[in-house]
Amino acid sequence: MPVVLGVAFGVSLVAPATPAAAHNELTGSDPRDGARVATAPARIELRFLARPTPTTTKITITGPDNVVAGGQPTYDGSRVRVPFKPAAAGLYIVGYQLASADGHPVRGEVRFTLTTGTAADPSATPPTVTPSTPPVGSPPAAPSADPGSAAPADPTTSTTPVAGEKSDSEGHWWPWALGGLVALAALATALLLRRRQPR
Repeated sequence: MPVVLGVAFGVSLVAPATPAAAHNELTGSDPRDGARVATAPARIELRFLARPTPTTTKITITGPDNVVAGGQPTYDGSRVRVPFKPAAAGLYIVGYQLASADGHPVRGEVRFTLTTGTAADPSATPPTVTPSTPPVGSPPAAPSADPGSAAPADPTTSTTPVAGEKSDSEGHWWPWALGGLVALAALATALLLRRRQPR
C-alpha cells in the first residue's frame, strides 16, 4: 500500500509538468526587448524554452518604413539566429511565430531601437557638384577686358594731331603776303612819282 501511494504521488508531480514543458515560449533575446543600441549587431538571437522546429518557425525583422532587415535563420538547439541588415536608424521589430509540441501556436515580437544610422530617402536627388577646374581638353577661358586699362600705344604712330600740323603750316603764309603787299605798294609809289616828273 505505501508503494502504491508513492507511485501515485510521483505521477501527480510529473503529470502537471508535461503540458507546461510542451508549451514553448521566448526566454530571452539579443538585443533584449526595448533596448537602445548604438552599434548595429551582425545578427539577432532569440532564445526559447524548447527547441523550435525549423519547418514551423517563422521569424521576420522589419525596420523603419517597413524595410525588411533580416535574412535566413539558423538553428542551434533552442537558439535561433537571424542575420541583421540595418538600413537606417530607428525602431526595429523582430516578429516570431512557431508551434509548440502540443500544437499550440506561439507568437510574439521583440522591439529595439538603433540610435545611429542615416535614413535612406529614395526620392532625394543627389546634389550636383560643379567642378572647380575645367575638364581636360577644354579651351582656356578668354581673359575679361578691363575697361580701366588703356590699349598700348603704337610707337610707329605719330602723337601730333593732323589738325595742329595744318594750322601751323597755314600760320606761316601771312609774312609772305605782307611782304608782297609792301612790294606792290612801293612799285605803285614809284610809278606815280615817275609820272609826275616833268618831261
